[in-house]
Amino acid sequence: MGNPFDGVDTSNTPYTIVSSDTHAGLQVEEYREYLESRFHPDFDEWVETRHMHRRLMEEVNGEYVAQWEGENELGLQGAYDPEIRDKELDADGIAGEVIFADGDAVTGQESPPFGAGLAAGQITDPELAFAGARAHNRWLEEFCATNPVRRAGVALVPVIHGVEQSVKEVEALADKPGIRGVMVPTMWHDNPSYGHESYDPFWAACADAGLVVHTHSGEGDWDAYNGNLAQFVLEVPFWTHRILWQLLLSGTFDRFPNLKYAVVECGSYWLGDLLWKADTSFGANSKVKKLNSMTKGLVEKLPSEYLGTNVFIGASAMSTEEIRRRHTNGIDALMWGTDYPHPEGSWPNTVERLETDFQEVSIEDTRLLLGLNAIECYDLDADGLGEIAARVGPTPEKLNQDPDLRTPDNAIREARWWFDAYGMEWKD
Repeated sequence: MGNPFDGVDTSNTPYTIVSSDTHAGLQVEEYREYLESRFHPDFDEWVETRHMHRRLMEEVNGEYVAQWEGENELGLQGAYDPEIRDKELDADGIAGEVIFADGDAVTGQESPPFGAGLAAGQITDPELAFAGARAHNRWLEEFCATNPVRRAGVALVPVIHGVEQSVKEVEALADKPGIRGVMVPTMWHDNPSYGHESYDPFWAACADAGLVVHTHSGEGDWDAYNGNLAQFVLEVPFWTHRILWQLLLSGTFDRFPNLKYAVVECGSYWLGDLLWKADTSFGANSKVKKLNSMTKGLVEKLPSEYLGTNVFIGASAMSTEEIRRRHTNGIDALMWGTDYPHPEGSWPNTVERLETDFQEVSIEDTRLLLGLNAIECYDLDADGLGEIAARVGPTPEKLNQDPDLRTPDNAIREARWWFDAYGMEWKD
């Protein structure tokens, strides 16, 4: 499986932290200048629906809205103000960030036109889906250009609404400074699922452009919930990472070995058990491979072997339990994040989270989780980020870590217990 700890700095040098999950976006009205004029009438109607949504949120959850916005008024402006944003990143000890759309997760006032961000799958008009995406992408290019070393923007490409047009979008985005990936709709609805061969030109274009493909938590099977939001909360991680198994088990990563995919903001607690089941389906001894004849040759490697090369997990502010399971779930694939400026993450209490959650973690593991995996995934400027980290990053000592604690050489081997239990070959 290789050793991801080789060469990792175990000194007290400040951590280069890259948040794998942050958000940015304009106030909805301000997207107008980035949108093609023929869509302005539709846009004006859509803006009014956003304001109606805010009024509804104020009616049903006004106390929380007032408290959140009142206590964090200045920092929330970093969703669209680069100077304020950099100050917030500095205060959190963050050197770099991966930026997704939809800056306002509370009242939805910083959403791309027509819901082309986290809700793009729900758009029924392909023209509006692409128009809204392009408007956000135009702004995102400008925003990332304010500090391209620090900002890795994730552009919007609603591929379910048109593969050929999406390929053209990827080709246009390929040389834009600061753009490091694309986000596709989490759910495909009535369109072919992502394992279908019709998407192959798109995966090829992303691989050739070096743009990481993403799905991000946000959409769910709304028609099935009967208005019960609690069901969405529990199910949304499933819908978010379902594309992973579509891509992996359709052999997409074998056909396009340079393709990278990251599933973001749905935790990592679900991953270990699924890897166990997937690995044993394709690599266990014949006594338990009941479907051997049907699955033989489906993928070239075990599912867990694609982690850290083709597959990465933007697990946001990982729980301490998820950090504990890091060797099972993929120490070379997991990427920590703040979710700034959303309330679900660690901001504005990132410093406290870092100083408590990583106390029992080795320095080499911490460097991988907090930054090195993201630098590898997005091919970021490690030296440039290191200069920022030298100024703002916390040291292992600051995180209350034991400088003598080392990760055992067999840590991953021991964590992936199913190799022994099912008589599977372990590849060094």
